[in-house]
Amino acid sequence: MRWEDIQVFRVVQKNAELAMKAVDTVSDKTYDDDLALHLSRQSLKYSELRNQAAGKLLSAHLEPSRKNVVEEMVVAGTMHRDTLLNTSTSHIAELIIQESSRKISKLCQSLHKYENAGEEAVEMAREFMDFEESNIRQLRKFL
Repeated sequence: MRWEDIQVFRVVQKNAELAMKAVDTVSDKTYDDDLALHLSRQSLKYSELRNQAAGKLLSAHLEPSRKNVVEEMVVAGTMHRDTLLNTSTSHIAELIIQESSRKISKLCQSLHKYENAGEEAVEMAREFMDFEESNIRQLRKFL
């Protein structure tokens, strides 16, 4: 496995973990059943993506990325702060849309930075980006 592949898999794994943290943080504050169901499915897909990326690294006898507790605390803290006074369905959907947009940007940047990554790593990153774009489209109905 090439160095670029490793980096892309680690970016996918890390972003999926942070996305799960963001979704899990706002899920408890969601009162709309349809949005709660969507967020639950979204978290499940993030878990699958994280596991796929970690599995690729493990199959190459490499250690997956370690959880960054500080980054997770920042994500959770930001979500708590942003929902302190407003837990409306539209506001929560807007926050998750913003997070999804950030993930797309980070994945795009990593694909440009690691432009020599192999097809499998690029495909996984693109699957993640496609999933995020789909989430944004679906979450717009809650705005």
